[in-house]
Amino acid sequence: MKGTALITGASAGLGREFARLFASDGHDVILVARRRDRLEELAAEVGSAHGVTATVIDADLADPGAPARLVEEVHRRGLRVDFLVNNAGFGGTGPFAEAPPEREKGMIQVNVAALVELTRLLLPEMTARRSGRILNIGSTAGFQPGPFMATYYASKAFVNSFTEALAYELEGTGVSATLSCPGATATEFAGHAGNDHTLLFKLGAADSTTVAREAYQAMLAGRRLAVHGVTNKLGVQGLRLSPRALVLALTARLNR
Repeated sequence: MKGTALITGASAGLGREFARLFASDGHDVILVARRRDRLEELAAEVGSAHGVTATVIDADLADPGAPARLVEEVHRRGLRVDFLVNNAGFGGTGPFAEAPPEREKGMIQVNVAALVELTRLLLPEMTARRSGRILNIGSTAGFQPGPFMATYYASKAFVNSFTEALAYELEGTGVSATLSCPGATATEFAGHAGNDHTLLFKLGAADSTTVAREAYQAMLAGRRLAVHGVTNKLGVQGLRLSPRALVLALTARLNR
């Protein structure tokens, strides 16, 4: 069945790849991000390549009122959301005591609050139809505390926990929630977060196209969790057996 996917953070990185994947399968897309010019370029690309309808809605999810306005606009245009991809997010690097307060607050608003609100606003329509897919982009960062990226790691811990719990609640409803947990990925994220120079990224970053495709396929299959790559899978399992002090020290070294 062809449907419509709402994708946040669609102007670059994984969000752009998700838009291309949905469109290539014949699904219409609602592209959401701050940078309208980039969204319009992407809309033209996928519309021309695949003959789908690509709707552009520019929104800054760091604004607490943005999620509600976004859903109101979707309804005003008579659109139905069959797939919700909560991909928007950003990070920041450095000691928490030195971090700009507005950046940290905005990170929680985008990474956590907007994701929860959009899910809560759109989920009842899906359960009423007994059909829908939710894909939340968490992170391998969410499986441990992250010194020098404390707020970001904590925000992804929330996304990881929230999505797995939601997936359990949705069993038997016809709607699924999938948690995608990539590790370091080659997108604009690292440059904006300021951690593109850290050991974590120097050790190598996954290709965004591959990461997005794996997450997309997991969502279509209704899987609860997708951790990208063998190394990341082993790393997540290793965290469960490692002393907490060692995990903290290692993560701090990677993020410095």
